[in-house]
Amino acid sequence: MAKNSKSNRPVHEIRMGRVRAAIWENDTQNGTRHNVTLSRLYKDGDEWKDSTSFGRDDLPLVEKVAAQAHAWIYSLSRNEERDNSKGDDSF
Repeated sequence: MAKNSKSNRPVHEIRMGRVRAAIWENDTQNGTRHNVTLSRLYKDGDEWKDSTSFGRDDLPLVEKVAAQAHAWIYSLSRNEERDNSKGDDSF
């Protein structure tokens, strides 16, 4: 289970301003699946923290970051499908 060593880190991150999407990879019986966590970065004194609460002005960025995360995952799955079909000699 080589992917367990990476399970505590996202496979990809997308960030716009203080809004971030972290994309996580999960191996299942049905193949690899991806989940996304959305967060907002903020500074508390000298320390950076994150929150899953968004204000009105954050929401347009949440929408854009979520759309980019979707596109990244979709592109990845399309590439995997294409790679899997290369070995298929049937038409």
